[in-house]
Amino acid sequence: MQKLNRKNAGEPSTLPIKIVQFGEGNFLRAFVEYAFQTLNKKTGFNAGIAVVQPIDKGMVQMLNDQDGLYTLFTKGIKDGKEIEEKELITNIVKGIDPYKDFASYLDLGKEEELQFIVSNTTEAGIAYVETDTMHMTPPNSFPAKLTRLLYERFTYFDGAEEKGLTIIPCELINHNSDTLKQIILDYISLWNLSDDFKYWLLKSCSFHNTLVDRIVPGYPRDQIEDYNKQLDYLDNLIVSAETFFLWVIEGDELLRQKLPFHKTDLDVKIVEDMQPFRTRKVRILNGAHTAMVPFSLLYGNETVKETVDEDFTGPFIRSLVFEEIIPTLDMEQVELETFANAVFDRFRNPFVVHQLSSIALNSVSKFKVRVLPSLLEYVQRKGKLPMRTVFAFACLIRFYKGAYNGKQLPINDDREIVAEMLSIWQFDNVRNVAKQVLAKQSYWGKDLNTVQGLTDAVAKSLEMIEKYGIKEGFSKIG
Repeated sequence: MQKLNRKNAGEPSTLPIKIVQFGEGNFLRAFVEYAFQTLNKKTGFNAGIAVVQPIDKGMVQMLNDQDGLYTLFTKGIKDGKEIEEKELITNIVKGIDPYKDFASYLDLGKEEELQFIVSNTTEAGIAYVETDTMHMTPPNSFPAKLTRLLYERFTYFDGAEEKGLTIIPCELINHNSDTLKQIILDYISLWNLSDDFKYWLLKSCSFHNTLVDRIVPGYPRDQIEDYNKQLDYLDNLIVSAETFFLWVIEGDELLRQKLPFHKTDLDVKIVEDMQPFRTRKVRILNGAHTAMVPFSLLYGNETVKETVDEDFTGPFIRSLVFEEIIPTLDMEQVELETFANAVFDRFRNPFVVHQLSSIALNSVSKFKVRVLPSLLEYVQRKGKLPMRTVFAFACLIRFYKGAYNGKQLPINDDREIVAEMLSIWQFDNVRNVAKQVLAKQSYWGKDLNTVQGLTDAVAKSLEMIEKYGIKEGFSKIG
């Protein structure tokens, strides 16, 4: 087969650089490039992307070897139907490694049509490194590199207001652009840059918090032969992703005009406040994941798909979401249910093998953030306990005992938490276990024994699990 490049693919032309993207990994290539290519096709957006490698080791050379081209395969379930699609992504104009060619990196700031900065440098990427200086080539941190690029643009265009940029980070931290903006301001202060530059940044540039949601397994190494058979060229940068796509961006009408995603069928929401969408995702998607892991592993399942397909565990998790989580959220009921149904389609995706053991990491802290708020809000609103959520909580506590039915459980947490849980399980009865675990304010942020009826309900659930197992034990609770 021919090597993938623009000549062999019949894609000789490139687009004007309107976007600089920090990061060249699987997620961005399956999410941002896909989104802007759709915008190009549907609206004539005509935007090319220059990709910057944010660390000294990366994939920019591989991208350039293929003239920025690669194939995106999307697979999943939508409305109960399996969907498989593939698309050649063509909107990357060039890749730049600032560690090897810092001058070309700075030249990006001089691009006449540049409008947007996007990034995904991992959660650890938006960080302030005090030892970074203005004269490093390049500075270490992503925010320092971006500050240097923005200053280059400001200087080259003599502070022209219309040359400000729209900055849209995709890192998975809450208030990602607010955090990034503050760090840039910190560098302006550290480096003694001019007040004029600071004014230009604040008045001519805009920063937008985001929420991104798409599972991207990436390069399908284990099935690469099957993927290659579907192509008539050799592609070393194949990327696979689920069909589901959601991008929530905080912005106003001006941003909607700049990014006319409403003219496409992509689920890109430009909203005043993204926090309700973040809460929806954390409580429903992440909450269902976290609630199901100990419960389903104790039952005997190994994957997320097994959990939602099985005759007992599937209806249990579905009822937990629709009857105990959704009633605690303030968005429109139809929107919440539509999102939840899409989540269960994702859980059933036969193309994404999601091992429960792989999402068992730090289950205590995850439960506190993702599940416990739903439990407490349910009690506040309904005046009673959500019994499936309580039973899942008991399963979490039982999980940390370490073994069940002769099998070792895949506990993966802070050593101190694991040791404390094992120590608590030395008590002679489950009521004492429940009381001690619920009292751990360092785990939950409060003494949960103060929640009316919770100690008794968790103790009862633990007793039934020990006597009867998961399925029959739950039947004894109701």
